[in-house]
Amino acid sequence: MPATLPVIALVVPCYNESAVLPLSIPVLLGVLDRMHTEGLCAADSFILCSDDGSTDNTWAVIESLHQSDPRVEGILLAHNRGQQAAMLAALTDLTPRCDAAITVDADLQDDPEAIVEMVRKFREGYDIVYGVRASRSTDTWFKRTSAKAFYNLQQALGVDTVYNHSEFRLMSRRALGMLKDYDESNLFLRGIFSHIGLPHTIVTYDRNPRIAGETKYSVAKLISVSIDGITSFTAKPMRIIFLIGLFLLLADIVVAVWVLVSHFQGRAISGWSSIMLSLWFLGSLVLIALGIIGEYVGKIFVEVKRRPRFAIQSRIGGEESAHCSYF
Repeated sequence: MPATLPVIALVVPCYNESAVLPLSIPVLLGVLDRMHTEGLCAADSFILCSDDGSTDNTWAVIESLHQSDPRVEGILLAHNRGQQAAMLAALTDLTPRCDAAITVDADLQDDPEAIVEMVRKFREGYDIVYGVRASRSTDTWFKRTSAKAFYNLQQALGVDTVYNHSEFRLMSRRALGMLKDYDESNLFLRGIFSHIGLPHTIVTYDRNPRIAGETKYSVAKLISVSIDGITSFTAKPMRIIFLIGLFLLLADIVVAVWVLVSHFQGRAISGWSSIMLSLWFLGSLVLIALGIIGEYVGKIFVEVKRRPRFAIQSRIGGEESAHCSYF
């Protein structure tokens, strides 16, 4: 750790959060003030809001907040690219200017008090500190069950992730530097940081109610994140297809023996029902297999194009002279 107090950057990904930011940013500024008073971070620690191409006046709100307090900075993506790209854009932008960065949702469901404990862990020597929910007692039954299934499925398929951790984490400058070596277009940051493997620990917290606005994560988006996480870090689903194929081949041999014995014994009868069920079952397996293979082929298609993962249209604070950049 440097002898001087570390510069901490709070990264806030935003998409249509104009109702939330005027409430959450003052709270986060208060956390920075408190940490500076306690000797945990430097006075020039700051907040970087990453606007993921919002369609409301989120950018205007960020500009207003910057006018009120220069520690509030912002970048505006030229097009909506998703939360992962918005976070990566911010982390790439601020890496040379901070000693550690913490990603936190704009709605403050991730407890701001946990930020203080994260910085303490960072000063103890940890490069990555994961924010982990203490429990899911406030979630609905469906959300608890689906979340548990999501993490269990990832673990079963070999994806190394932290249970009950989403995107609330601290990353040291060293970890952020290593992140630059991961230049894939299909982003799954919680998997990437687990893959980096630097000294890490966890901080538990209770999730708060959303302070304003509505969640941007639908069930479809959660499923999409789960698929991206699995297909970005493991090829086990394709191996499972192969094993299912072997099992069906063995089953087919058994059925073939039964059919031949029945034929030569004169007991063969028309079996429309069994034929139809077999056709539907095998047809479904073929379509599922093609779908899984298609997911991997689609990711290869995106990766080989090497298109920019995001474009920064404008900045507030920091390097304001650079109005547009591509990554």
